[in-house]
Amino acid sequence: MSSVKSPYTVPPPCNHLASYKLKNGLAGYTSLQEYLRIAPNGKPAISKPDSKAPGCSSCNGSHQRLYLCLSCNWISCIDHTLSHTRSSLGHEIAVDIERAELYCGTCRDQVYDPDFDRAVMCKYIREMMPRGRNGFEGISIISERSSKRRRLVPGLDSDFSVSKQLICSGDQRAKSCYPLGLRGLNNLGNTCFMNSVLQVLLNAPPLRNYFLNNKHNQDACRKASADRFCLLCDIDVIFSAVFSGDRSPFSPAQFLYSWWQHAANLASYEQQDAHEFFISLLDGIHEKEGKAKDLNKDGRDCQCIAHRVFSGLLRSDVTCMACGFTSTTYDPCMDISLHMDTNSSLSADSPNKANKSSGNNMGSSSSTLIGCLDLFTRPEKLGSDQKLHCQNCQEKQHSLKQLSIRRLPLVLCLHIKRFEHSLVRKASRKIDWYLQFPFSLDMGPYLSSSIVRKRFGNRIFPFEGDESEISSEFEIFAVVTHSGMLESGHYITFVRLRNMWYKCDDSWVTEVDEKTVRASQCYMVFYVQKMLYYKANEELSCIPISSQRDAFLPVVGCC
Repeated sequence: MSSVKSPYTVPPPCNHLASYKLKNGLAGYTSLQEYLRIAPNGKPAISKPDSKAPGCSSCNGSHQRLYLCLSCNWISCIDHTLSHTRSSLGHEIAVDIERAELYCGTCRDQVYDPDFDRAVMCKYIREMMPRGRNGFEGISIISERSSKRRRLVPGLDSDFSVSKQLICSGDQRAKSCYPLGLRGLNNLGNTCFMNSVLQVLLNAPPLRNYFLNNKHNQDACRKASADRFCLLCDIDVIFSAVFSGDRSPFSPAQFLYSWWQHAANLASYEQQDAHEFFISLLDGIHEKEGKAKDLNKDGRDCQCIAHRVFSGLLRSDVTCMACGFTSTTYDPCMDISLHMDTNSSLSADSPNKANKSSGNNMGSSSSTLIGCLDLFTRPEKLGSDQKLHCQNCQEKQHSLKQLSIRRLPLVLCLHIKRFEHSLVRKASRKIDWYLQFPFSLDMGPYLSSSIVRKRFGNRIFPFEGDESEISSEFEIFAVVTHSGMLESGHYITFVRLRNMWYKCDDSWVTEVDEKTVRASQCYMVFYVQKMLYYKANEELSCIPISSQRDAFLPVVGCC
């Protein structure tokens, strides 16, 4: 394990706490461990064995916050804790029974001590039984990506205030017009995996704004590079075609050929994994734009459009179960892959449960996206074959690992691990569980600051850096689904525009209701920052058209 500089600051110690430790050492902390209990939610508290419901020793009150004096084990409410401190010299330091946090009666504030945290953490590790990820033994996920991830620098230009022109065409059912940007893509031979991801990219607000504002100029690109196959140029061609107003299906053949040049190992007309294609495509965009503009020199964060839109940062805390030493590392990511939470199912009274009136058979097994995120950030005990070297112990020890999100991207891709391979059974399978997912998602509980404070309480102080620079409120805008078996299946994409849902099934685009989307077997779920989602919806009927595109007039009676 290797440690990094802590991203939060530690205040100077309280003088009264320093005096207590000078007189008593760590004996008080050690003896307190036998009274520490860990609640099922992982929060520590103090519980004296001779009292099931402790109360204030002075007023017998038990319905307010209580404190335990570290010098004499006197239990009192906040008022009598302060009076006890004034009347008893050297009894300034107490412990909040409910939160297991240090409190100074003289300073009248909570105080921080890493030695006390270490005592709590050791108790936490010994008592907590983190659940491992359920599923096949020895699981290794099919199509595991190997592309290198870079970090995101916030600040993507999201200004939609440019010259506009209204374009729309009539719905075949004469119910309402489809928004501009919905156009079918022809299947070129088992290419539904490609079409489904392209539909997502075409409707991702930051990416759509980038290409429609001619941020990648094809003429300039051709002059600057002799490369005949440019993924960015071919993507720009697709954007031009889709937002031209033409509703006939488009064939992205040139793009497919360019992608084959980038990913030669996947160059075939066989069915591919949509998630693997998504990662490969982003890697190709980065490689092309980064090479052309030398965007990642001097160790700076990559500013290519792929990383500006999709890249985030994960935090990994690995804690030695012997001494409590924690090593923290950070890893850039382009998406978050989630295991299905097979230990939980939708309860009848769940407020997020899908509408029962959908008429679709959800199956006997179901899970929730919130449960998957909880599982992703839940502490996990590493196996005996995964012992890591502890810097403090100077030997390999059992460890506890917990992931959290240090920085969120503008567009959040959540990949559901439906395909598994068992090394024990030497077999693969697809998990056909129904997954309930919210349309509005708050990622705040999964940020590193929230996870660490939930684990340690107020003893961990506010994080510095860029965690708060991107909002944690997201709105769903696309869902890639997979139907069929593991060996053969079909990908389609549901796109959300103006709070209406549209099914993009290769060359066919149809309007669907919300229940149809919720009942689908989601494989990749895409969210965008709430502000960008509503901003894009406001401008959706007036999309900026470049000078290279033909002008179209509105269809009478359509909008």
